[in-house]
Amino acid sequence: MNRVAITGMGMITGLGHSLKETWGNSIAGKSGVSLIEQADTEQMLTKIAGEVKNFTIAEHIMEAKEAGRYDRFIHFAMHSAYEALDDAGLITNQKINNTYESHRMGSILGVGIGGFPEIERTARTMFEKGPKRVSPFFIPAVIPNMTTGLISIRFGLRGLNYSISSACASAAHALTAASYEIMFGRQDVMVSGGAEAVVGQLGMSGFITMKALSRRNDEPHRASRPFDTDRDGFVLGEGAGILILENYDKAVARGAKIYAEIVGHGATSDAHHITAPHPEGDGAYNSMKMAVENAGINFSEVGYVNAHGTSTPLGDIGETRAIKRTFGEHSKNLLVSSTKSMTGHLLGAAGGIETIYCAMALHTGIIPPTINLENQDPECDLNYVPNVAVKADIKYALNNSFGFGGTNSSLVLKKF
Repeated sequence: MNRVAITGMGMITGLGHSLKETWGNSIAGKSGVSLIEQADTEQMLTKIAGEVKNFTIAEHIMEAKEAGRYDRFIHFAMHSAYEALDDAGLITNQKINNTYESHRMGSILGVGIGGFPEIERTARTMFEKGPKRVSPFFIPAVIPNMTTGLISIRFGLRGLNYSISSACASAAHALTAASYEIMFGRQDVMVSGGAEAVVGQLGMSGFITMKALSRRNDEPHRASRPFDTDRDGFVLGEGAGILILENYDKAVARGAKIYAEIVGHGATSDAHHITAPHPEGDGAYNSMKMAVENAGINFSEVGYVNAHGTSTPLGDIGETRAIKRTFGEHSKNLLVSSTKSMTGHLLGAAGGIETIYCAMALHTGIIPPTINLENQDPECDLNYVPNVAVKADIKYALNNSFGFGGTNSSLVLKKF
């Protein structure tokens, strides 16, 4: 069975428009959460998000006329896919090069919700001006699989392309599926990860009425505070995290830069509740256990966990209990952080962003912090790397992504 290498990465978040910018601001402990500018929040109880500011997709990736037909989440996916492919050395003169046969290159991305802002705008147009005013581009503008479809078209990838939607585990499940394509020899290169952009009145109002979002509008940068006693809900984020997965032996043979390997996969269901996690973290425990066992390593070899850590009371406590149950005494030695404290929660894109954080932690030896951790919840009693990044030479990292419907995904990465 083939090994799976990560050879390129691209990301866009409220912290920056690139891997370099987002990672640099993360290890500096900065927050990407701010007051929302793209939507009218006057009547909304939550007015903050990890919003991407001042972004227009580059013409060499997607021409302005075409870009205007598609929702923002597609722009983010295309932007970060280009960065990741370029980072992997697979772009020459703004086009995919001939390193691999095109039918051996594919794409699987996770999208939790899709084009909510465009759905909202189009619905208003229809109700105000009539159904004949609905754009013929409306459906392609909002469907989740248009991310992989347009990536395949733009870069000439003739392998498989499809999207996965499993709420906040979408990108992690996509990375698992993409890994399998390489492991079983069906593809040599996979563009994978996730994209999301639901910052707007409709999407946010749904979360607000669920009482899921933080209302710390007067202090946006302090609103996302996983594992802290003063947390009052999660902060919505937007953006994309895209990784290039490659056949390890072929990547080594061509002299590719390798950030890390994906070596373990776990996926389970809580079978408990549509939104609330299992109070003892049963599903999360089984997901992590499966991933570590699938990697064929000892639990004591894992050095870092990028937690799902959404900044919700039930979620943070349940995940902490699950980590302690999974790793036993070794949990005291683990470094655990929630980078959602800086990016907000990117829903279907979260697993892509946070797998990149794991890869960068392994690659650089720097563990990103959990910021805003000022009064640690007594029930959350692990080392969450509070407020300041730390240096640590770790060999394995684990990323958790859990979603509504009780779906769980865990990935284990190995240092190259």
